[in-house]
Amino acid sequence: MSAEITPEPGPPDTTGTTGPRHRGPRGRGSKALRVTAWTAAGILVLGGTGFGYLYVKLNGNIKSVDINQALGTDRPQNVDNGSQDILVLGSDSRSGGNEKLGGGIDDGSARSDTAMIVHVYEGHQKAAVVSIPRDTLVERPECTDTHGTNRPAAQNVMFNSAYSTGGAACAVKTVESMTGIRMDHYVEVDFAGFQKLIDELGGVEITTTRNIDDPNSRLSLKAGTHTLNGRQALGLVRTRHGVGDGSDLGRIQLQQAFIKALVKQVKDIGVLSSPKRLYDLADTATRTVTTDSELGSVTNLASFASGLKGITTSQMTMVTMPVQYDPADPNRVLMDKPKADLVWKALKADRPIPRSATKGTATGGAQGVVESS
Repeated sequence: MSAEITPEPGPPDTTGTTGPRHRGPRGRGSKALRVTAWTAAGILVLGGTGFGYLYVKLNGNIKSVDINQALGTDRPQNVDNGSQDILVLGSDSRSGGNEKLGGGIDDGSARSDTAMIVHVYEGHQKAAVVSIPRDTLVERPECTDTHGTNRPAAQNVMFNSAYSTGGAACAVKTVESMTGIRMDHYVEVDFAGFQKLIDELGGVEITTTRNIDDPNSRLSLKAGTHTLNGRQALGLVRTRHGVGDGSDLGRIQLQQAFIKALVKQVKDIGVLSSPKRLYDLADTATRTVTTDSELGSVTNLASFASGLKGITTSQMTMVTMPVQYDPADPNRVLMDKPKADLVWKALKADRPIPRSATKGTATGGAQGVVESS
């Protein structure tokens, strides 16, 4: 992996169940995770003489990382209040099939263009999602990379350099250092798997309130209602130059809108009525993600998913980590620490994020461009 990130070109910005446990019952508010775990859970009802084979095959699909072993004991306190915090990353590898899907060059590196802290509240009826802009300048802690090499701490580097420098463990360590919140789980979703999963689901319906045209993400949509296939969905969640002020913050707003549309659609799909479709979804989903080792089995994913059924889009709060544009570089943002501390304090206490935490912070100008149909 490369040590740092080459910034993306573009115009400057202008403005109650059992399972593996840490903090009580497991829960999970991310979409790709949700589909992964839910469909895996459904496999358990297929039964028959082929069950053992299917179970072993799906288990073999799941890639996992032992975050606890990698980070040791130098982590935030494990607070047992029934809530869960999950770091969800969208990996932007430029190698193999992902290069064709995402554009760019195959330089052998991997990036985390999408990062979200998913907080599932006690009772698993509500969730909060905090997106972390990839362009945020942060202090990255000392990390050990995937080859066992120690990588020194660094100041004023882009947030997504943590993943490219030290992989999943370094990304988790950086988030925990920024927030003071222990991540109970880690889930990573890659490009190729994301596209195929959307296609397996039959697409996702959204409405655009204005035209979107971004050659960089290979997306062109007229204002109106669309059922996005996998390639279009991938383009949407990667679009930044065709909406708002052209910043990563605008892209985050599109991602959050798409996530809500996906959650709504998944709840409406009767996958359990078709064993083959269920298996195809489970096969794709388990190939799509990398998880922490505690979630690295069909059984644990199924157990983890069972507490999420009550979370609907109306019970999800989605915000962007409070930031301000960097006066020295309009293509970068800086965490607004006083306001961000309000977010972290609320999540630690398992309470709603106050509106004051995001008032007056940089936004990106793409709010309302995409809506759930």
